[in-house]
Amino acid sequence: MNSIPEFAELLAGARHSAVHLEMRDAYYSNPRFEAWQKGTRVDWDDRSSWWRPFHQDIADAVARGVAVRRARVVSEPVTDYIRWEHQQTRANVEAGEEVRWLPRHRAWDLLLPGTDLWIFDGRLMRVHHFSGDGEWTGKELCDDPAVVGRHAAAFEQVWQRAVPHDAYEVVLPDAMRDGHPAVVARGGAARSGPLG
Repeated sequence: MNSIPEFAELLAGARHSAVHLEMRDAYYSNPRFEAWQKGTRVDWDDRSSWWRPFHQDIADAVARGVAVRRARVVSEPVTDYIRWEHQQTRANVEAGEEVRWLPRHRAWDLLLPGTDLWIFDGRLMRVHHFSGDGEWTGKELCDDPAVVGRHAAAFEQVWQRAVPHDAYEVVLPDAMRDGHPAVVARGGAARSGPLG
């Protein structure tokens, strides 16, 4: 395929499903992440401050019956980027996405893709490429049924094992309490205990 449509166009063409697999622990920086690092937090009561065209695209797809699922495979303790992403995920959920998290140490026996990807209707895959430090380097589109099928099966393996967003607790780096890593629940309160 020579031309690669933008994400919004691909999602608009989806009829039944759109699934997203994220494999990295950090991506390129952006102003929202940098503001979070300096202590700025989202005002969830001010929807206009965080609702973006991407979220509207997701909401429109969900409204017409497209199931949108996102699975993230992450290392623990998590990076600052993943901590920020976890807090920002409320926007994805508000838009209608289902989001799950799989700690990388629980994925060791799965054969997983080496890149992030979106699969639309189980037939068309958009692959995302990044540099070692998380900078965007390019994208590819694949409609080979065998290749897409293998990647879709890998996504489903992750999805079945992953933890729903509301139940996933972020393991904080450099913090131990009572002999166990400290974790932060979605609401932000730290607690300790075995990770199970």
